[in-house]
Amino acid sequence: MNKEETRELIRNIFNNRYTCKGYDADKKVSDEDFAVIMEAARLSPSSMGLEPWKFVLLNNRELREKIKPFAWGAEVSLEGASHFVLILAKKPIDLHPDSSYVEYMMNDIQHFTEDLRQARKNKLKSFQEDDLKIVGNDRAFFDWVCKQTYIPLANMLTAAAMLGVDSTPMEGFNTEKVEAVLIKEGILDPLHFGLSCMIAFGYKNRDHRPKTRRKMAEILEIID
Repeated sequence: MNKEETRELIRNIFNNRYTCKGYDADKKVSDEDFAVIMEAARLSPSSMGLEPWKFVLLNNRELREKIKPFAWGAEVSLEGASHFVLILAKKPIDLHPDSSYVEYMMNDIQHFTEDLRQARKNKLKSFQEDDLKIVGNDRAFFDWVCKQTYIPLANMLTAAAMLGVDSTPMEGFNTEKVEAVLIKEGILDPLHFGLSCMIAFGYKNRDHRPKTRRKMAEILEIID
């Protein structure tokens, strides 16, 4: 495939990706396709490579029914989607420079030397305290982490579209009430994680209206 063919492929993928409004409950995403979608999430970038997320595949139908009353944006997806994923975001306790999680990531995953680990921790401390000014404000801190989870979310949407799988990203839910269900069921440890967003995968059971977007000239400003 040459460069122009690649460009056309990308344009077609994004022009034909829609937020699915209804799923065919009889059609299932293959294990192979879902594995690739999740690999797109796993390989996504994050601030300083700390991967501050966790993905929960909610196959249990009873549990889907329990969260449905508190997830207005997910009602249709919870009923018919082949795969329904909760994206959890790390809480501040795990992302301060001296936390055991940061040490684990820098030592066991990123394999930094001791000197480099300390330099990176110092940089992380300065970034959080001086640049972002989120230390001491748990809400702002968690929002910063949630923004990062939207990177794997977007990559999952694109991977699904490339595989011909329909999808629905969602943030239409009552966080406190959905989290209460997840805590009661032993799925969510509120000390370490909070619910960021949801995403469903499957195959549509209806057609969608044509995609509507503003023109490029409205959204792109070029400064020469």
